Amino acid sequence: MKKTKVYLLDGGSMALDRSYLYLNAGLTGDERFPVYGVLIDHPEGRFIFDTGFDFGHTCETVPFTKPSQTPVQTIPGQLDLLRVRPSEITHVINSHYHIDHCGGNKHCSHATTICHKCELEAFRFPQESEKLGYSDTSFAPHLRDQPADDALGSGELDIFTPRFETLTGDQEIAKGVYLFETLGHTAGHYSLMVKLAHRRPMLFTADACYSQKNLDMMCIQAGNRDEDQTRASMQRLKDLAELHDADLFFSHDAESYANYQKAPYAYT
Repeated sequence: MKKTKVYLLDGGSMALDRSYLYLNAGLTGDERFPVYGVLIDHPEGRFIFDTGFDFGHTCETVPFTKPSQTPVQTIPGQLDLLRVRPSEITHVINSHYHIDHCGGNKHCSHATTICHKCELEAFRFPQESEKLGYSDTSFAPHLRDQPADDALGSGELDIFTPRFETLTGDQEIAKGVYLFETLGHTAGHYSLMVKLAHRRPMLFTADACYSQKNLDMMCIQAGNRDEDQTRASMQRLKDLAELHDADLFFSHDAESYANYQKAPYAYT
């Protein structure tokens, strides 16, 4: 049987002041950090967890993040390194729908999109303070045209449209591929763990924890919907890593990222 492989898809980088990256820690000055996606080539399909940012949209809406991205660092460019077409992606999984995690979704138009039920609701009807973060609607431009009383259903797995599957709670979405609720940064944030044959499990924090430094300091970043939940989710990631003997892969950690193997290299 085909073995699961994991590829890290380099999506470029952005920059923010450390006062945002390390809330109330007294740190200042710009810090540049990576943005990346995760391709899971699995016997049950090809899954991408997060798709980075769209350069044009990011430059237009949040130019202060100083985005840097080459054509090779787009989803099509990264997949081309692996001789994979965007149309061959079967599922896109989004940790959440902030612009630096869903900008490449639109390229995978044949894929089923998986997210937390509460995250899809937050994206459809963002709070005033969240509208900038949820401003990239390119992957589902008509989603906000749905009436507010259009119920998503109450089951554990709900089909919203032919392209969306919404989940709640922790889920194993394919053999050895797990989504863990790590709420707080957004209403429906998920982190991802993948079990492989020849190494320790890979636990991708997404924005429940930006970096090893955030974790060491137990210091959250700014821009969270619920700060207490975010702190609890950071602790949950520490506990999950210990429980599963997993390696943590941080979402926006330049120092750690330098030692990660990027596509076309595969973790197996």
